[in-house]
Amino acid sequence: MKQSRPLPVTHPEYSVLEFPGYYEYRIENWHLARDGSGRVIRGARGLSLMDAFVVGLLAILWPKLIGLTPKFAYGIVATLLIWQKITQVMHESVVVIPQHGLQLETHCGFPPFVFFSSKRFVARKFLQDVIINEGLRRWDVRYYLAAIRQTGPESYELDVAYENILPHYPVLRCIYNSIQDTLIEPAYRELDRNIKTERYTKIMSSS
Repeated sequence: MKQSRPLPVTHPEYSVLEFPGYYEYRIENWHLARDGSGRVIRGARGLSLMDAFVVGLLAILWPKLIGLTPKFAYGIVATLLIWQKITQVMHESVVVIPQHGLQLETHCGFPPFVFFSSKRFVARKFLQDVIINEGLRRWDVRYYLAAIRQTGPESYELDVAYENILPHYPVLRCIYNSIQDTLIEPAYRELDRNIKTERYTKIMSSS
């Protein structure tokens, strides 16, 4: 496995993992501050003093508000905190398998351990294209990467990549170019070659 960071200065959360036969374009759930200070802003966190303070405060308030016993209140608050920690998004990936298609992955857990993951595979024969589109998130216009998947003769669906982290445009552009070079363009060239072969066969059989 070979790992590289194409944008190490501006977006070090983005890395490319190259395995035999496939590539993984991974976005970790943290980024540098946009003010140029180099400050790290983390999305997936471990336990902190603030977590301990919140657990203690809620465990004290809940018995008074709801009438629970202190031990039961501590148990509920601790359970909710643990669930929130192990279901936070740690990283999201697009895995490109040139001969077969691509897979969109979301990995959740408690750093550095992954407990849950979801994967959506888009077969190459149903993959029409990969695009960068823009949409509204609250009051912001954000770009997102999506795979156009054919679901019927004239019907298509968008499978959005990195839908939780939503990386910024320079990262998406870098991933888009790589996917086009390794998956989309070769498929179009193969399709064009197959069409030409079919036409040549028809011409030769009719002559």
